[in-house]
Amino acid sequence: MKSILVPVGSSKNAQSHLQYAVDFAQAFGAKLYVVQVYNVYTKAGTMTKVDHILERESMEFLQNHVSKVNTKNVEVVIKTFKGKLIDTIELVCKSLDIDLILLEPRTNSIKDEVYLGKTSGKIIKQTNIPALIVPEGYKYRPIIYILMALKSATIKKEGVLKPLQDIKAQYKSIVNLLLVKTPFYNEGDFDVNEELSNMITKTTKSENATTFQGVLEHYKDNDPDLLCVVRRKRGFFTKLWEKNLILKKDFHASTLPVLVLSGLK
Repeated sequence: MKSILVPVGSSKNAQSHLQYAVDFAQAFGAKLYVVQVYNVYTKAGTMTKVDHILERESMEFLQNHVSKVNTKNVEVVIKTFKGKLIDTIELVCKSLDIDLILLEPRTNSIKDEVYLGKTSGKIIKQTNIPALIVPEGYKYRPIIYILMALKSATIKKEGVLKPLQDIKAQYKSIVNLLLVKTPFYNEGDFDVNEELSNMITKTTKSENATTFQGVLEHYKDNDPDLLCVVRRKRGFFTKLWEKNLILKKDFHASTLPVLVLSGLK
């Protein structure tokens, strides 16, 4: 893991989140890109200099933001971009060869009942970039126990397990697999290939309406430091991903980091 992206919003948790990102990047010897995406909606011919003003203010904000944390020996690069959030994030990740996005659950929302705000929700739901969602105020600590939840272990894409493999290698983590049999189960869904099997210490099988419910039933028994799930169009946390904004009452595991891998198929 060489390059990590941290999109910055205006939440009160931004400083705590950035410090976690620095500590996490330090463990991997990774470069940290701290970015802000801004967009301007103006009528043609009006406020022609507003782009320059927003770019300058955004850069000043990021510089001030980074100055408030202990960057240790981590290389921190700040950048601002103009454009639509999702399109810009995807282009930035591609051009900077980003391995992982570190997200705050609520980049702008101030409502206490919200777990995943609209901005973070959009990035998780509408991109296919591996992401680590870090709870508010969460202090960095080594990731020893990982619970990986899947409704299908079929892997067709190369490299999708790499973020998990990197974390396991760095922390010598123990990875336990939860296979959830849902009404959409297909023959062979629980066939675990050699690449994944080599990472797993223990496998548990469960039967639930959704992967989400399977996680709620089993994650406390595993007491993980990290929950690992897979992004699917109609898969992980189907109930949760219906809307970009997700409430804490709908996701009781909101006290631990969640690693979201890109689709396996």
